[in-house]
Amino acid sequence: MRNTRTLTRRAVLAAVSVTTALTLTACGNDSGDGGSGHASASSSSAASADATAAAHNAQDMAFAQGMIPHHQQALEMAKLAADRASSAQVKDLASRIEKAQDPEIKTMTGWLTSWGEESMPGMDHSGGSAMPGMMDGSDMGELEKASGKDFDTMFLTMMIEHHKGAVAMATTEKAKGEYGPATSLADAIITAQTTEITEMNKLLGKN
Repeated sequence: MRNTRTLTRRAVLAAVSVTTALTLTACGNDSGDGGSGHASASSSSAASADATAAAHNAQDMAFAQGMIPHHQQALEMAKLAADRASSAQVKDLASRIEKAQDPEIKTMTGWLTSWGEESMPGMDHSGGSAMPGMMDGSDMGELEKASGKDFDTMFLTMMIEHHKGAVAMATTEKAKGEYGPATSLADAIITAQTTEITEMNKLLGKN
């Protein structure tokens, strides 16, 4: 009887020891997996942020910093059409330019913020600009004074040159930029503004 009880007690103790060992092992594995999972996610997130920051080059930065004031001037010109243009087609075109370019300004400003860069200071147009297609203070002053058909002709002529400048800047971005969203926007600008140049030439009777 004594031997039987001793064997039974040893069997129970062995079972308890095995159960305890398995439980500790399981806890250790859970903790290990959870810890490595969080660490892996954290590392992945940091790597992703680093990749985003490193995904752009100097050309991407120059494109955003240049195109923002370029677009802003186009918006200034387009807003004048509301009460100065005589042609409904010119007013419609100006409205479409506003709707397209205002969101693009916000997008590019967001890129610069994420890159830790600043936008160029606002353009006063007083001395012109090195950027292609930009109007100087005299051009803008003449446009502001014009109205009716004179405004229509001046607006279309100036906006064609302005669009050509934007297309040139966007073409450079497509060729030399590295940031995917920027080169995609550049492609969209080329497509949209080339189409609008054709439209404006037709309105001027050039096509």
